[in-house]
Amino acid sequence: MKNDREFSPQHLAYLRGVRNKSILVNVARISILFVFLLLWELSARQAWVNPFITSSPSRICKAIADLHRNGTLFHHVGTTLKETLIGFAIAVGLGYSVALALWWSEALRRILEPYLVVLNALPKIALGPLIIIWCGTGSEAIVFMTVLIGLIVAIMNMLSGFMATDENKLLLLKSMGASKLQILTKLVIPSSLPNFISMLKINVGMAWIGSIMGEYIVSKAGIGYLIVYGGQVFKLDLVMSAVFILCMLAAIMYAFVALLERLVIKNR
Repeated sequence: MKNDREFSPQHLAYLRGVRNKSILVNVARISILFVFLLLWELSARQAWVNPFITSSPSRICKAIADLHRNGTLFHHVGTTLKETLIGFAIAVGLGYSVALALWWSEALRRILEPYLVVLNALPKIALGPLIIIWCGTGSEAIVFMTVLIGLIVAIMNMLSGFMATDENKLLLLKSMGASKLQILTKLVIPSSLPNFISMLKINVGMAWIGSIMGEYIVSKAGIGYLIVYGGQVFKLDLVMSAVFILCMLAAIMYAFVALLERLVIKNR
């Protein structure tokens, strides 16, 4: 690490300002969350709102503790997490590969582009009955739904990144006799890294939407199952607990993608 003497006073003041601003932002985030939870709990305890309908942080904690006590918490969380991660990985990998193929072949891209637009606009929940018939009532149907929701998003985001490659750099490589494969590996893929990270961030949300949507349609375990079951028997504390767990898992998964982004930027 460089010594402070190597920086000018102006630069050190700038770094302190950036650090202080970052600390202020983090403190503000935590404060907003703390105040929100405090007001929510106070409103429920003082009966300003009906706690049966809105639940409360303490009731959510009790519901999660009950799930842990009866041994089902990690079973439900693990089921949804496994389905989400598998669907996410397949959607990202397959979407990236298809986008590469579409960039490689202009004819193929022009043929398939209208179908991609239509499939992206199609409400995937409408395919629920067909997915059950095709994949059965197990985890395969939920993973398929997750892939279906994230795949088109991955293809369109990555294709957009590939097509946005600097034309001047493309012409330079072509003038130097570079092959299409060399252009792809030396220019197109490296320049599309920001789009790749952006696609991962978007697909984190898409993956959780797909898995929960799939569990709404057909599931015997998982966070989506808890939400559906809790709503059917009017255990709204269970519903809110499942939603809270879902938010935490999605935030953790997004944090890993953000960490990957920092590592990519640092090593570029």
